[in-house]
Amino acid sequence: MGLKERLRDLARTETQLENDEIRQRTIADPGAAVACAGKLVERKPATVAGCVRCITMPPRQGMPVLVAELFDGERAVNLMWVGRRRIVGIEPGVFLIAQGRIAMVKGQPAIFNPTYQIVPTK
Repeated sequence: MGLKERLRDLARTETQLENDEIRQRTIADPGAAVACAGKLVERKPATVAGCVRCITMPPRQGMPVLVAELFDGERAVNLMWVGRRRIVGIEPGVFLIAQGRIAMVKGQPAIFNPTYQIVPTK
């Protein structure tokens, strides 16, 4: 590592360093065909990978919806499970790979009821 790279790293914030670490892990995972920042086309199937940044359950009339924001270090995609209040193992900080069809919800890419695989930490 050269002097320029070291100085650049010293100038970066902690959030930027965490984002870079998540991005490197996302790219390094051979099971993830496309990261969230890749080409996500509405109504097309996609495989995304990243770290769950937050879990929310927006108030709705009727059926509950569990929303997990999957972040790959650059962009995020929402994973939405309809009819669920909680899923064991899905919590902030967990790295996972998810598959499903892309939908745009309020301008944000989302996958409804995705299949997923939790990737253990190395």
